[in-house]
Amino acid sequence: MAKVSKRLRDLQSKVEKRAYEPIEALNLLKETATAKFPESAEAHIRLGIDPKYTDQQLRTTVALPKGTGQTIRVAVVARGEKVAEALNNGADIAGSEELIDEILKGRMDFDLLIATPDIMPQVARLGKVLGPRGLMPSPKGGTVTLDLAQAINEFKAGKVEFRADRTGIVHVLFGKAAFSAEDLLTNLKALQETIDKNRPSGAKGRYWRTMFVTSTMGPSIEVDINALRDMKTEA
Repeated sequence: MAKVSKRLRDLQSKVEKRAYEPIEALNLLKETATAKFPESAEAHIRLGIDPKYTDQQLRTTVALPKGTGQTIRVAVVARGEKVAEALNNGADIAGSEELIDEILKGRMDFDLLIATPDIMPQVARLGKVLGPRGLMPSPKGGTVTLDLAQAINEFKAGKVEFRADRTGIVHVLFGKAAFSAEDLLTNLKALQETIDKNRPSGAKGRYWRTMFVTSTMGPSIEVDINALRDMKTEA
């Protein structure tokens, strides 16, 4: 069993075993983010789904209104004029079959890969390389598209792709611990609404089970899901 550091034990002692009001949980997340580097804010959500069934899978994107606080390096695989279009609209890397070959040989200096539909048969060769890293382009994730300008701009501005893992848990980075609690709450609310809007058709019974938030190196803090869902979105 992994040894828990004194720092983490001390932080865990500040967290009560109860579901916190959303803003209270986020203030506590900020208080317990004491690592010596800028920590991210993460949400870990257990849903009442079994992703081994196709009608209970969840894979989509959320546009975080306050951004992620990260610089996203975007690579684009396309053909012809679309390569120049991608570079002209902010892509950090763009290419065609030659970029696919470079990725196969180990090039991984990007955080997101976008592809146009016409080159996806060739991109399929990257499945074994990109799949384990969660970088394989997909229409559901908004990373297979002809509208490269919009996709690049949205992902750089704070759009995040996420999916439920095989146990039905969603893991999403929704900002930086240095954000204000109010900004974190705005992003968390957007995430909750997106998960509700994309409820799989095969999900039966209680959809939301638990939600925990944490900083990168901090303790887990349970959020009152009902209180979050009952909140009104600001106009």
